[in-house]
Amino acid sequence: MTLRKWFYLFWTTLVIGAVIGTLTGVIMQVTDPEAVRSGKAIGFNLVTSLLGGATISVLSQMGFFAYLIVRYIFMGMIPKKWVWDYLQIIVIVIVLFDLIYLRYTGAEGTPNFLPYIVLPLCIVIAGLAVAWLKVKWTNKSAWIPTLFFMIAVTAIEALPSLRLDKAASTIFMMVPLLACNAWQILILQKVLDTGKEPL
Repeated sequence: MTLRKWFYLFWTTLVIGAVIGTLTGVIMQVTDPEAVRSGKAIGFNLVTSLLGGATISVLSQMGFFAYLIVRYIFMGMIPKKWVWDYLQIIVIVIVLFDLIYLRYTGAEGTPNFLPYIVLPLCIVIAGLAVAWLKVKWTNKSAWIPTLFFMIAVTAIEALPSLRLDKAASTIFMMVPLLACNAWQILILQKVLDTGKEPL
């Protein structure tokens, strides 16, 4: 990874995060009458949405490079690739369980269980779509690492919004985060000129 390639990855991810964050903020403002009634200026919301999306893109990049480093270390420690793949599958299952059960039991009162399934389901669908594309563009061994990154790493990166347990903050963070994570994992082999290498 040269400095020029890293700059390309950084700036393209930043632009994607800023654009998707702005679009998400505008759509949320238009569809949420409470935001309009609160008297907030359109420009202020556009600016904060843009800056918020850009900030989320930087968080996404930190998570992406942290994952690559951890993967590199574990692949050096565990000689058998299948062991590392099984560990990633176990972590994916644990993360999905936490996203549903722990959020539900941590909620105040006795909330409806169904809304707590929606977020993990959306993350899984996005992860499967990105993993399918990654496998199509590289090779079959990219399936589990891509799923792991799109599900487990995205969930860890989204913890600040998940702690608030508010739909608006979760949506605003998850949409740009998924877009940035998908972009980075899909474009990596092209940036590094590795051809069919998965990661």
